[in-house]
Amino acid sequence: MLTSPTDPALGLNYRPTLPRRGDWRIGCLGAGFIMRDCHLVAYRHAGFNPVAIASRNLAIARETAQRHHIPTVHDTVDALLADTRIEILDVAVPPDSQPELIRRAVAMGKGRLRGILAQKPLAMSFTVARELVKVCADAGIVLAVNQNMRFDQSVRAAKDILNRGWLGEVVLATIDMRAVPHWMPWAESLPSLSTFVMSIHHLDTFRYWLGTPHRVLASTRPDPRTRFPHRDGINLYILEYESGARASSWDDVWSGPCKEGIEGDIGIRWRIEGTAGLMQGTIGWPKYPARTPSTLEYSTRESNGWQRPKWDEAWFPDAFVGTMAQLLVAVEQDTEPEIGGRDNLETIALCEAVFSAATEHRVVRISDVLRTA
Repeated sequence: MLTSPTDPALGLNYRPTLPRRGDWRIGCLGAGFIMRDCHLVAYRHAGFNPVAIASRNLAIARETAQRHHIPTVHDTVDALLADTRIEILDVAVPPDSQPELIRRAVAMGKGRLRGILAQKPLAMSFTVARELVKVCADAGIVLAVNQNMRFDQSVRAAKDILNRGWLGEVVLATIDMRAVPHWMPWAESLPSLSTFVMSIHHLDTFRYWLGTPHRVLASTRPDPRTRFPHRDGINLYILEYESGARASSWDDVWSGPCKEGIEGDIGIRWRIEGTAGLMQGTIGWPKYPARTPSTLEYSTRESNGWQRPKWDEAWFPDAFVGTMAQLLVAVEQDTEPEIGGRDNLETIALCEAVFSAATEHRVVRISDVLRTA
């Protein structure tokens, strides 16, 4: 056995590193589902300190503040950004609104604001994302991005196994998603639907596990269930690595007529094959709001059969402890966050590459996106 059988997680490193201080004063920008039901639930569990909130809808901001015992509700976004108590800004707004709000936050928070946690996608283009990274860096503000799938427990445990080298050289990694997202109204106006809203989770996870690929091949078609016009619905893509490794995901947001009266098969399954071992698992998110932990099992030459670590945490909402914690740790230690803005630029570039490959029917090199943006 590689680790003690009495340890339900088999000694794997799947929990986030927490900051020394829990009293960092957090200002919350936005009061919709992701803030109300994910961020703030996780923060209270972790002992973090949200002190103020603002939203375009004042009534919803007040309701969220009351539910989560936030002492101050600002009438306007600018009033929140001007609040001199706030050290950390937590942004939860639609992606087409986020860049301008980050620029305003930086301008109003110079010399006071220590860090910003932005939503994914950081921006809808590499060019704008790169500008936001520079704006924050020039102001001395640490920028992190809420790529929360990196803190799904099975995803993080899988990364620990890869770091330990138990699988040997990675040959193939796959994610098979058969799940129906709930597209928010703001998604209707975006130039990309699935790539920058759903597939970005899997693309960033592949980057987390294996690094940034060399080039991509992709195909997309509209989702029959989604009534508003869109170009990228069901996304299929292959990532090619210079090491020889390949990664692929089937992001099937249709999943058959499972919402139209037939029996469905909803779920997300992932798998990583190496020269010395195999691991695979499931993602619990599609069963939300039921609390469903993700799973992992692995088999290596030294493991004496399948090993199946267990944990009680679930991606929604527990992963959101990690996304805030990695920013607070970076602020305390004057280091780059685990999911810093600079690192996330390559995730945005990968999204652009997949979108271009699928809609223009061509192979796209990531270096071309980075060079020409």
